[in-house]
Amino acid sequence: MNDISDKKIVRVREVMNTKIDRVDGITTVAEALKRMQNQHTRAMIVNKRNEDDEFGMILLSDIARHVLAKNRSPERINVYEIMIKPVVTVSPQMDIRYCARLFDRMQISRTPVVENGDVIGIVGYTDIVLKGMCKYCE
Repeated sequence: MNDISDKKIVRVREVMNTKIDRVDGITTVAEALKRMQNQHTRAMIVNKRNEDDEFGMILLSDIARHVLAKNRSPERINVYEIMIKPVVTVSPQMDIRYCARLFDRMQISRTPVVENGDVIGIVGYTDIVLKGMCKYCE
């Protein structure tokens, strides 16, 4: 019986999405939505305000829960009011199997990939399964 542990390690770096969009926390949700729509993205990284701050992240699901479902105006809500912060981050060197376990334990579906203190990508279940699992089949 073979399992995927018999195969080579697939790292987060190999499957992450490097096309990330960043936004400042003071950006309105309406502005963020326009950028998300234009770039076909589901998540945006919220920049640090200073060296001692942490990265944030805003997901379409956050906008649905905190703005749409509560009938709030996206023009009057700033990203910082509904973002996830601090976010769980992963290393680009992490084995995708551990990343999937982390997602399950933390009940998240995507997260920033951080190297040398900066976000270099975003990885999600879709990336892990569609890009990563294929590498085990080679």
